[in-house]
Amino acid sequence: MLRRPEYRKALVFCGLIGIPVSLIAFWFLVAITELEQLIWTDWPRDLGWDQAPWWWGFPLLLVSGLVVGLIVSRLPGRGGHLPARGLQAGGITASSLPGVLLAAFFSLPLGAVLGPEAPLLALGTGLALLFGRLAKAPETKAGTMLLGAAGSASAVSALFGNPLVGAVLLMEVAGVGGPQLFALMLPALLASGIGALVFTGFGHWTGLKPASLDIGLPPAPRLDTGDVLWTLLMAPAVALLIHAAFVGGRYAAGFVTRRIVRNTTLCALGAAGCIALYAVATGRSPADAALSGQAALGELAADPHAWSVGALVAVIGFKSLAYLLCLGSLRGGPVFPSLFLGGAAGVLLAPLPGFGLVPAMAVGMAAAVTAGLRVPVCSVVLVVLLLGNVETVPVVVLAAVISFVVVELLPQGPEIPPFPDQPAWTRRPRKG
Repeated sequence: MLRRPEYRKALVFCGLIGIPVSLIAFWFLVAITELEQLIWTDWPRDLGWDQAPWWWGFPLLLVSGLVVGLIVSRLPGRGGHLPARGLQAGGITASSLPGVLLAAFFSLPLGAVLGPEAPLLALGTGLALLFGRLAKAPETKAGTMLLGAAGSASAVSALFGNPLVGAVLLMEVAGVGGPQLFALMLPALLASGIGALVFTGFGHWTGLKPASLDIGLPPAPRLDTGDVLWTLLMAPAVALLIHAAFVGGRYAAGFVTRRIVRNTTLCALGAAGCIALYAVATGRSPADAALSGQAALGELAADPHAWSVGALVAVIGFKSLAYLLCLGSLRGGPVFPSLFLGGAAGVLLAPLPGFGLVPAMAVGMAAAVTAGLRVPVCSVVLVVLLLGNVETVPVVVLAAVISFVVVELLPQGPEIPPFPDQPAWTRRPRKG
């Protein structure tokens, strides 16, 4: 394929497109982050509160539900992919970009329990196709797919800060290789994880060290039998929690399709109610249970002792319910809320005998992301890179495989009905 001139030209063009796409993705993320800080931290302090009051999410999510409902019902592209369907690649056109961006800006900073990765995928795809059209690139099916994948990968890599995550995520989300890929990859992933556990455990037991690729990084906490045994119990429990949220999200999505604007607003207000109940029950900021959880996860990892057992139980319960409602109504991605919920479960269970904080968080995050996205390899790569701890790779692999198998064997919930046809004036006219 590399010997074909058209493929080499496409490769160079995709590389060039990555520059403006990643720059736009960078400023999109900066804008979302700054708005979240402004709305949930700066404004309450300017008004005299130490933190946002318990009712803070109601007016914000009321506006979010109303505006997103109007975008979904009126604009081309319906504001992007419905989060309850998971993370999806493709299906985005340049004409749907305004609706995607508006829906993201009226969902994420206003408290939706969703992340920015789905809008970024759509943004990357739409921008790549737009730039390709401006450059008068040939609009073949293969070329369009190549441009869209390159734009999505470039935008997502800006979010995760690593090109490997973007490439692996696109490979799994796009379904390259189809079911045969998972049929081959899952047993290989499981065998490699168990092999690493046996290899590591036997080396610790005997004190011997065979030749291996080791560049002498500082030592990390060693895994032991307790970490492995608790992984076997924790991974399916976390998978059930996240899967239940997605099944509930599918029911919420079916509810929303009946009357889009009204029911989107009701779901958003329901999420605000969950956020308020968390704040009232714990006395903590409602921002803990709102938003994507990206900032809160960093705070949780840096100082887990600042969270009481009651606060951890409350944030897992109420944020899961808010997540469920947002999955079926607002617009955003499912990755970061899953990561936060899995990480919070890890902090909650870390004091169990023989468990450790780092392995517990790693297992929870891997199981949660795999349950939500059904991308076990990408989940392993993402969690290992986020934690920066290679010692936990075996239990991360084990948790991802267990989670994937559990959710695949469970009932998947109802089919999400199609949205009613948009008004004729919002549809693009057919050529000819």
